[in-house]
Amino acid sequence: MHSKGCARNSRASAAMRAAASSSCTFPFCRSIAFCTDRAEISGSRRRRTASLAIPVGCEIEGLNDSKKLTEKKREALYDIICERAVAYSIAYATHEEIDKLNILNATMLAMARAIERLPVPADFALVDGNCIRHFPIPAMTIVKGDAKSPSIAAASILAKVTRDRFCMEMDAMYPEYNFKKHKGYPTKEHRELVMQYGPCPLHRRSFLKFMEKEHGNA
Repeated sequence: MHSKGCARNSRASAAMRAAASSSCTFPFCRSIAFCTDRAEISGSRRRRTASLAIPVGCEIEGLNDSKKLTEKKREALYDIICERAVAYSIAYATHEEIDKLNILNATMLAMARAIERLPVPADFALVDGNCIRHFPIPAMTIVKGDAKSPSIAAASILAKVTRDRFCMEMDAMYPEYNFKKHKGYPTKEHRELVMQYGPCPLHRRSFLKFMEKEHGNA
């Protein structure tokens, strides 16, 4: 049964729900976990999402919500996760798609792409958050899943490291925006730099409209 609309839980068996536990064992090789990097995509043109399947009995020490880990630790875990996963996939939605569809629907699109690109077919997904729409396989949402499920935590690390690396590449192309520091988040400095230099091709039009409105009310 595929999920329709936003829901906190899908109709999953007790065994499937056990996959969401804080244990370091992921009991379903063909199940996958999803997490999307949550940066306000003001500076990064892509909404990144990661999916992966960790084999039965696999334990990866140090897994946690990517936001609670240092950059050095995330980078180290990234390589370990990629090495031990049965399969993983990292996909994205472009800034044009985000502007057209909104962030939530663009995230769903990126998740669908991640599923399609998995080299090993998946039959069930754990999704960080409380909303799934038009998902291509049965799924269950887990609020704050990256802090509760080691599989979702692993996916969050893949998504964040990939986006941070992308921001470092974009910093080399557009050094005036200091992407290497704020990583695309809408910090005060980032907003001020956009106002000073104008937008670059990476900035979302919908976010710029918000900034213009905010600046106009200042």
